[in-house]
Amino acid sequence: MEFGKLTQGRLLRRYKRFLADVELPGGEVLTVHCPNTGAMTGCMPEGAAVWLSESAVKTRKYPHTWELVDTARGMACIHSALANRVVKEGFEAGKLNGFGDYSSVRSEVKYGAASRADLLLEGAAGRVFVEIKCVTLCRDGGWGAFPDAVSERGRKHIRELQAVRDASTRAVLLFCVFHSGVQRVCTAADIDLKYRDTLAEALDDGLEVLAYGTDVSTRGLTLGAPLPFRLDPAPF
Repeated sequence: MEFGKLTQGRLLRRYKRFLADVELPGGEVLTVHCPNTGAMTGCMPEGAAVWLSESAVKTRKYPHTWELVDTARGMACIHSALANRVVKEGFEAGKLNGFGDYSSVRSEVKYGAASRADLLLEGAAGRVFVEIKCVTLCRDGGWGAFPDAVSERGRKHIRELQAVRDASTRAVLLFCVFHSGVQRVCTAADIDLKYRDTLAEALDDGLEVLAYGTDVSTRGLTLGAPLPFRLDPAPF
């Protein structure tokens, strides 16, 4: 996916979760939308270079959206909702291994107890429910960790993926990495041990877990290569 024209600035602060102040090169300070509900650890250093998109919708209170940040460990996209679009484009382009038998890809399909699957793949081989999680927390050793905050919602998604599996239905949790410094993915047990343990149980029950990198640049986002996943970080 392509961003179109982006405006570069300097991050002053993030606050009230969904807002940030950004200083433009000429000194003007903009209040912009921050499209990320997580802690964004390591992705909001004061003074960091950031890039903003601008909406054409005139009724928006804050027309600019914070998209990218240049961190000490590499470029990151903090617009977590874009992960669904990037992964869907990857499926449609045949970039994901093991999904060649599924010809149909749909988004936001209702299932479980009032949940929506990020993607539903359908074809001769049956169905695949896909839950996508965006990873931006980059730790020592190139480990990308999820979640970056306690996530009851994330645990709920794991349990519902477990419940939907049957003889003709696969369930996949896919970690889409939006940080160029991440080389491998694990759970952040120190942040949410319950998430780690819930995922461990689901893995034993047959849940498939995948991790893919993303090529992040000011031009856009493109699904990259598969990355190793482990429940807990370990030497490689």
